[in-house]
Amino acid sequence: MASSTLAFPSLHPQLPSNRRSSKPSTRRLIVRTITASVSEKPSVPPASSTPAPTPVPNKLPVRRIPGNYGFPFIGPIKDRLDYFYNQGRDEYFKSKSQKYQSTVFRANMPPGPFISQNPNVIVLLDGKSFPILFDVTKVEKKDLFTGTYMPSTELTGGYRILSYLDPSEPSHEKLKRLMFFLLQSRRDKVMPEFHASYTECFETLESELAAKGKASFGDANNSAAFNFLARSLYGTNPADTKLGLDGPTLVQKWVLFQISPLLTLGLPKLLEDVVLHSFRLPAFLVKSDYQRLYDFFYESSTAVLDEAEKMGISREEACHNLLFATCFNSFGGMNIFFPNVMKWVGRGGVQLHTRLAEEIRSAVRSNGGKLTMAAMEQMPLMKSVVYECLRIEPPVALQYGKAKRDLVIESHDAAFEVKEGEMMFGYQPFATKDPKIFERSEEFVADRFVGEGEKLLKHVLWSNGPETESPSLGNKQCAGKDFVVLVSRLLVVELFLRYDSFEIEVGTSALGASVTLKSLKRASF
Repeated sequence: MASSTLAFPSLHPQLPSNRRSSKPSTRRLIVRTITASVSEKPSVPPASSTPAPTPVPNKLPVRRIPGNYGFPFIGPIKDRLDYFYNQGRDEYFKSKSQKYQSTVFRANMPPGPFISQNPNVIVLLDGKSFPILFDVTKVEKKDLFTGTYMPSTELTGGYRILSYLDPSEPSHEKLKRLMFFLLQSRRDKVMPEFHASYTECFETLESELAAKGKASFGDANNSAAFNFLARSLYGTNPADTKLGLDGPTLVQKWVLFQISPLLTLGLPKLLEDVVLHSFRLPAFLVKSDYQRLYDFFYESSTAVLDEAEKMGISREEACHNLLFATCFNSFGGMNIFFPNVMKWVGRGGVQLHTRLAEEIRSAVRSNGGKLTMAAMEQMPLMKSVVYECLRIEPPVALQYGKAKRDLVIESHDAAFEVKEGEMMFGYQPFATKDPKIFERSEEFVADRFVGEGEKLLKHVLWSNGPETESPSLGNKQCAGKDFVVLVSRLLVVELFLRYDSFEIEVGTSALGASVTLKSLKRASF
């Protein structure tokens, strides 16, 4: 998904749920109480951003940024066709890097005409130059969440949402503080509600496997993810409201209208390029769908909206931001990343599965049969697996920043001068698979971040910042960074408390991997 942050904050007062609790499986061998919180660290970091490092003498040769943008209109169209169809995204960047013998070069980024006014960017493909995009003292992040274009604010109630605000804008701090408040207020509900929602998910998958011999993880995951977010962060079960079971479908349709210029859906090339990449899909077509979502969040979040008013944020603006944070960032992120986790772990095979099952079950037993934050800290392989999934296929692939002043950026091999106002773009999967930083960079190495490997976490850049840094009111790092890591770990933990191993079949979808489960072997020890 093309975005500049994947925030997982969310929402709601402590409203009671009328949902019946899911009964634990009688076949499960480990019975545990689930107690935990989103993070044991303070939920609101200091407001000041990390100071810029003191410049050091530049010993790299200064090189003119190679590449060009081609003729106006024609160049961007050609690059768009190469990006989506003639080459594909990875080959598009790889071929230009090889042509210019540089990981820094000039190119056009989609969508181009007629949606984005200026598709010209400076591309950054290595792990050394990429982090400049996180330094808000040097780059501006205003209206760059989706890149060289911004979706109509008609899709977000007429408001520029937090994700599109630069930290220098007054509303940024207030809205991000609200997101920190949301995470803190519901932190104790996350782990038990994840267990309940994904128990339902796995039971659905088991039933489908028994009936059909295969099961789509994506469909079951979408329902579980939406229910989990609503229940844990709002205390509301969607099925008990007017929204019913329609939430995931409404969200996916609404998100499509925002990021369609960056997607391919498998339509005939000419038709798709005209319909999706040349013109915006009209917002009025999803107005009624969005209103249903808005009404659900407004009715569910009275206490949070009260807090927003105390912060000087109108209830309406706060609700639109809560909806976006939950549906676009959180649900969208789980929709993309969880299938990726299943894909990479599934491909690891029985040997990896056995190691994970032994480690996870042993840690739970040693904590009195309880799944806690402390127990998960005793699972180094599980933690490494999640970080490796974030490294090898980060859920946020595209990152943008506009130079606030004349800058010098450095790759491993050269220095480059960037002028004030120029747009820089980083393709994150290349930066996090930089062979000059990671050995066997293209391989999934499950224990890469175990022991001394933890030192490499500073190069895992998935959260609009390094994994070793924390979100603050003054930066653009994902407000729910710790939340993302926690729920991803919970997926792996719940999976191997329930199963010894599983087999998958992997395909593609508009937003990433499509995973079909072929077998689930229930826990035997």
